Amino acid sequence: MTLVVIALGSNIEAPSKRLQEAIVYLKEVPGLHGVSASPIYQSPPMGPQDQPHFFNAVISGDYTGEPLSLLTALQHIERAMGRVKKRHWGERCIDLDIIQFGNSVIDLPTLTVPHPGLEHRLFVVQPMIDILGADHRVPGLLELGTLRDRLSGDTLTLCSDVVLG
Repeated sequence: MTLVVIALGSNIEAPSKRLQEAIVYLKEVPGLHGVSASPIYQSPPMGPQDQPHFFNAVISGDYTGEPLSLLTALQHIERAMGRVKKRHWGERCIDLDIIQFGNSVIDLPTLTVPHPGLEHRLFVVQPMIDILGADHRVPGLLELGTLRDRLSGDTLTLCSDVVLG
């Protein structure tokens, strides 16, 4: 089995409920076992600022399949949930990204893992720390705690009233 980390994001259509819905779908992905979810955080959008703040979380689990099979499953979930890409880094009802796939470094036309830009996204680093610990390392990067320290100027708010299951 391979440790996988998947980032979840949403900023339209009841975002916290969309993350909860995505977790239900993720728990049904063939070969994905032992899913653990982080708390949900809210952060300003990285892209165009004329959109609502994002709600973000990550899940980790053990996966027995291949990376492209997991990517296909995530894209299927996004379509089933009604995702429509309107603009780059724009609003979306759900976004699912493979952040880590074990110790693999993957550079394919359709998939790059570790996810590019991970080290610049506190809204991914902090939830990963919550479930994997500050000492956890993503291949090719420093410990998550060190990455978090470098992002100390970023804005991130814990949504303590929302729990993923």
